[in-house]
Parts: sequence; C-alpha cells; structure tokens
Amino acid sequence: QVQLVESGGGLVQPGGSLRLSCAASRSIFSFYTMAWYRQVPGKQRELVASITNSGTNYADSVKGRFTISRDNAKNTVYLQMDSLKPEDTAVYYCNTKPALQAYWGQGTQVTVSS
Repeated sequence: QVQLVESGGGLVQPGGSLRLSCAASRSIFSFYTMAWYRQVPGKQRELVASITNSGTNYADSVKGRFTISRDNAKNTVYLQMDSLKPEDTAVYYCNTKPALQAYWGQGTQVTVSS
C-alpha cells in the first residue's frame, strides 16, 4: 500500500509563495503520472497540475504561476506556487492521474489572505 503525505501549506498573503511537497512511501513515479489537486468546501476536487516523464500540464487558472516538479530519487513531488491569489485557497492533495482512491491523503491547507 502506497502512502502519499502532503506538506508545506500555510497562511500566505496575496502575491506570496509557497512550496508544497508530496512524499510517497515507495517508488511509484516511474509507473504513474503524478498530479496535484485542490478542493474547497462545497466544490468538486479539481486537477491543478500533472507531470510525466515527457512534460507537465496545468489548469488554466494556475498556468504561469505554479510549477510542478518531482525528484524520483526522493519519491517526492513538489508544487511551487507563486503570485498566490485568494481564490487559490483550498486543501491541496497529490495523487496519481487518474487518481486512485486508495492514495488520497490528508492534504495540506493553503490559505491566501491579507
């Protein structure tokens, strides 16, 4: 059973930056597309960014502001978030793409507010 543990969230002012990390309990990145998702209360979870061996993809709402990367040696996926906006406030999760139900973790809260 693989566990994914997200960290790095917090409270940040508009225009600020955060770097999220997602550590996997064992090596899975060679087999899966990895992705970051986010969810706000009352809304569906949405795909934010994904990464494969050949490239990255981003939701239009974060394109140019967020950067996904991964370190296969550390079994860790990152999400660098710059120029944060209040509408980026959500719980952020990592998972495969498509997401596997068993891999959902606790997520990490990101709050963008002055």
